[in-house]
Amino acid sequence: METTTKTAKELYLEVKANPARKRFGFGRKAVLVNIDPQKAYTRTDLFKTAYETDPNQLHYINELAKSFRSKGWPVVWTHVAYMDSGEDAGIWGTRTDTPDSLQNIKFDSTRSEFDDRLEIDRKRDVIYCKKMPSAFFETQLQSLLVWHQVDTIILTGGSTSGCIRATAIDSLSRGYRTIVPEECVADKHESYHYANLTDLSLKYADVVDVAEVFQWLERGE
Repeated sequence: METTTKTAKELYLEVKANPARKRFGFGRKAVLVNIDPQKAYTRTDLFKTAYETDPNQLHYINELAKSFRSKGWPVVWTHVAYMDSGEDAGIWGTRTDTPDSLQNIKFDSTRSEFDDRLEIDRKRDVIYCKKMPSAFFETQLQSLLVWHQVDTIILTGGSTSGCIRATAIDSLSRGYRTIVPEECVADKHESYHYANLTDLSLKYADVVDVAEVFQWLERGE
């Protein structure tokens, strides 16, 4: 195993700056999957479970969603919420039981609500309640993508080290080109955030500047 004194951010920036870095690239048609941009994870003024990496994250997500809708491409939003008993969180909900624990994000609670800054078209967009990290796990996402005949998945939301990573791995495993706009994902600590951006870049996805995604969308490819 290699060792280093560099920070996770420094290692990520080295990978990002490597001109020989290979990419999967964009395909022909994409879906935008916005993972858990709900108040439990976005309202840093209300909940200690929340986090922010780029202050413009939600603005970028809104702009991406507008562009996808203009093309007639699918926009998906996921959130997590659990029964009062917490039994639908399974073993994942057994390690702790505090007001901030995962299984205590209850249905119809403030924690379960999407951030008010998001512009969600509830008539056109697709909304899934998920229980586990991956947006694919026991949701209808796979069937939706088959119906829309997409070959590319753009992932936003959080956390980078959790649900973004899990969904990216499932996306690649299902044969999709997977794109993570750097400014559109966030995590609780920069160490987790950049370590996972590095790993995603090297193995599972293309981590790119959000401007590159907008440019691709504008070209109409």
